Amino acid sequence: MKRIYLDYAATTPTHPEVVKAMLPYFTDAFGNPSSIYSYGQETKGAIEEARDKVAALISALSEEVVFTSGGTEADNFAIKGVAYANEPKGNHIITSSIEHHAVIETCKFLERRGFRVTYLPVDEYGLVDPNDVKKAITDKTILISVMQASNEVGTVEPIAEIGRIAKEAGIYFHTDAVQTAGHIPIDVNQLGVDLLSMSAHKLYGPKGVGALYIRKGTKLIPFMHGGEQERRRRASTENVPGIVGFGKAVELAQQEISEEAERLTYLRDQLINGLLERIDHTRLNGHPIMRLPNNVNVSVDFVEGESMLLNLDLEGICASTGSACSSSSLEPSHVLLALGLAHEQAHGSLRFSLGKWTTDEEIERVLDVLPGIVAKLRAMSPLLKSHR
Repeated sequence: MKRIYLDYAATTPTHPEVVKAMLPYFTDAFGNPSSIYSYGQETKGAIEEARDKVAALISALSEEVVFTSGGTEADNFAIKGVAYANEPKGNHIITSSIEHHAVIETCKFLERRGFRVTYLPVDEYGLVDPNDVKKAITDKTILISVMQASNEVGTVEPIAEIGRIAKEAGIYFHTDAVQTAGHIPIDVNQLGVDLLSMSAHKLYGPKGVGALYIRKGTKLIPFMHGGEQERRRRASTENVPGIVGFGKAVELAQQEISEEAERLTYLRDQLINGLLERIDHTRLNGHPIMRLPNNVNVSVDFVEGESMLLNLDLEGICASTGSACSSSSLEPSHVLLALGLAHEQAHGSLRFSLGKWTTDEEIERVLDVLPGIVAKLRAMSPLLKSHR
């Protein structure tokens, strides 16, 4: 049975050319970048080359890019770094109710330490209203953090509008771009962001490496303390193979970003339309137009998402659920609840995320298999019986 992978939003396979670029830095080019002899200068040069590529992806200056261990560290660095550096000015942070846990949990951590956080609502499509951002600003607001696109439902937020509001108010603005970097065009100047988080393994790079864009002049304290790496902004010996791989992944992404987005949008819409046509009592979650090219999130009434996942897996199809049932928590997705879904609908959600190696045949396979799975599960469902 051929396996079909449709969970690219969770992680992507490392591109073979990325692996090839990384290999020398595990063996021959193994020097510590902080060393002044040739071995060290060789790896330092490779890091700076990768930094240039990552900066070019988002139209930033190379010195504004700091490498991290991933998107989670980048989010933590941005939020805690700005919060503690600007605490004398104020203690208020604005974010949205649908952020990734790396942002939500960081904000909750700061709340327990005296900071105030406003969690903005979203509409039924997952959109943040820029007017709500404006209304939430106080004279104590020091940071606004709104993700560029939802990792769960794929809605792309009005970041440029929020950026203008933040700039007018003189407030730092951070966006989590983990799901968008390398997939849709990003210009930090057009967006008006001061900080932006990225992760390599979401764009066919290796796991364990990411980056934080920090606009020149932004006041924040280092998240990691120790040596003087990354211009004293992030201590720790650099993950040279990972950084080189990140740079290569970015280079490859830039070469085909428009064409790949167009291809994935076509496949995405084929899957969305097919699911809505072939399975009754099904709804699309997220915005129908302003969404990521590769994201499909649907709620199927009267069925548990986890049961659908397990049955899809038996058919060789890998996806994910909008519910947290498959983790240690039995609570439904905070994102779907914020969109106004009932608990039962949130528990019956599936997310398919497409990628570089997704084909028309794979989409058709899902459309052939899933309706039968749903029909079988509904026949056993107490939810459907109570509905009738």
